[in-house]
Amino acid sequence: MEETKRLKRINELAHKAKAEGLTDEEKAEREILRREYISDFRKKLRSQIENIEFVDDNGNITPIKRKN
Repeated sequence: MEETKRLKRINELAHKAKAEGLTDEEKAEREILRREYISDFRKKLRSQIENIEFVDDNGNITPIKRKN
């Protein structure tokens, strides 16, 4: 599912949960959508962090090293 559609659906379910409650199917859907969203968020954040490079005063470039 596209990220914007996923986020929109998560918000719809959140509003419905506050207003009238969710069915068991909707609760399951909400949980799946949340997990997918968090997984995608982590992947994007990791990618951004891995592309950071430090440049010192001499112009030397040092990439961030990933800890194991």
